[in-house]
Amino acid sequence: MTTGIVKDRRFLDHNAGAGHIENPGRLEAVQAMIEGGLPFSYVLIEPRPATREEVERVHTRAYIEALSRTAGKPFLMLDPDTSTTAKSYDTALLAAGGAIKAADMILAGDVQNGFALVRPPGHHAERGRAMGFCLINNVAVAAEHLLRARGLRKILIIDWDLHHGNGTQNAFYDRKDVLYFSTHQFPYYPGSGFWDEAGTGDGTGFTVNVPLAPGKNDDEYLFIFRSLLGPIAAAYRPEFVLVSAGFDIYRHDPLGGMRVTPEGFAALAAEITSLADKICQGRALFVLEGGYDPGGLSDGVKQVLLQMAGKGEPPSIKGEISAGIQKELDPVFKTQREFWPVKYHHLSSG
Repeated sequence: MTTGIVKDRRFLDHNAGAGHIENPGRLEAVQAMIEGGLPFSYVLIEPRPATREEVERVHTRAYIEALSRTAGKPFLMLDPDTSTTAKSYDTALLAAGGAIKAADMILAGDVQNGFALVRPPGHHAERGRAMGFCLINNVAVAAEHLLRARGLRKILIIDWDLHHGNGTQNAFYDRKDVLYFSTHQFPYYPGSGFWDEAGTGDGTGFTVNVPLAPGKNDDEYLFIFRSLLGPIAAAYRPEFVLVSAGFDIYRHDPLGGMRVTPEGFAALAAEITSLADKICQGRALFVLEGGYDPGGLSDGVKQVLLQMAGKGEPPSIKGEISAGIQKELDPVFKTQREFWPVKYHHLSSG
């Protein structure tokens, strides 16, 4: 397998302000890990800025116009968590364009799969507003590009970030050409993503939310991906898989309450690449979202890349859970049984 990596020093140009947890040091740690050497060869993908037409497939023209006026300004607050500095707008366009270019290269067969190591993140960005550290919704922009410019008909978006991707969900909530699957800590920012949010109109059944109490570990995440995502993806049969890869579910992340280890990220990546191999010729693009412990972020990204390239050790995680955890998942499975062939059974003890 040939893996493409979007990596560029220009992604360090966005600065959300002194002391902000979403800072260039996050990506510097990842870039240093890659530049230190990976045990496989990869294709370096040089990003290009997204065009206005490309981002306006997801965001309103008025919002992008307002965002463009932040260029060159030393500091502007867009919401209580989200701010821009002089190069933020250009960096956000580069992040969205980097995801598009990687998707195009995967679709063309130039690489088997890819990881867009971009910032600022994107999955909270709504059609007409920035929020949650996000300016442009990179994954949503890439999905719309594949649908509108490349003629694909079905996209699966998997979002394992700690926080629910409200912007991505809302972009496709009434449509069936994008299936959005999210695991996230709940209740937590931004407050959306309850299990009964399953889509509306033509999109009914094409949003899958798995809200989770804090403390979930590798086994519990893998169980969800195997028992819920697996059969749904097999039934939906997408032509392309996009992943909002947030590493704030890492066990020591300062914003998180989950307990995922680097091996856990390897297990999730292995599950997704296996699904993509079976369903859509291996077409899978991971796009960086959150992750605020630089060491955990770089370790997690490395393990994902190793699995994508077929060079990682097979994870030893079994995906077993207790009856207590399954009780928490009961309403999710009950909801999704109305739309998808998911097997649902109780564990007797544990």
